[in-house]
Amino acid sequence: MTLANQLTVLRMCLVPVLAILVVYGYFGWALVVFTIAAVTDTLDGVFARMRHERTRLGTMLDPIADKLLVMTSLIVLSIRTPLLAVHIPVWVTILAISRDAGILIAVVVINLAVERKIFSPSILGKATTTIQLLTIFWILWSNYRGTELPLTQILLGAMVGLTLASGLHYIYRARKILAEVEAG
Repeated sequence: MTLANQLTVLRMCLVPVLAILVVYGYFGWALVVFTIAAVTDTLDGVFARMRHERTRLGTMLDPIADKLLVMTSLIVLSIRTPLLAVHIPVWVTILAISRDAGILIAVVVINLAVERKIFSPSILGKATTTIQLLTIFWILWSNYRGTELPLTQILLGAMVGLTLASGLHYIYRARKILAEVEAG
């Protein structure tokens, strides 16, 4: 297994650890684990390119690991508990999960019904993941500090805006692919 894929698997393994730490209110350790997981997200791509180790497995595992990290974090940070001084509104989590579920369904339908197609992430999709990671880090930091810090609402607003924009962009891309298939 390549170094890049090992980092991706490590990120996947850190997800339940992060969830447990958040649920039990160990926000300092949760920040450490989340930061390590986020850094592996950057490093796996860097190593895959530098070492010429891009693999089919890696192209499948990396987005799965990203989604596991982001969705699990959003869910545990949305649950209202006395331990959370700052939480992510449930509707924001539902919006993010719905967008990702919609993308997944579209990819499966196009691959099964039309043709095998690889969907590379769009710049809006990458920006959405970046703002999600930054917002999650900020919410964890706020909980570590025990109070809502400035920028929380701005980050949540940016996350919602990019989630909607990227969702609409993926719908556009899917419709374009379907139109090309129908025309071709």
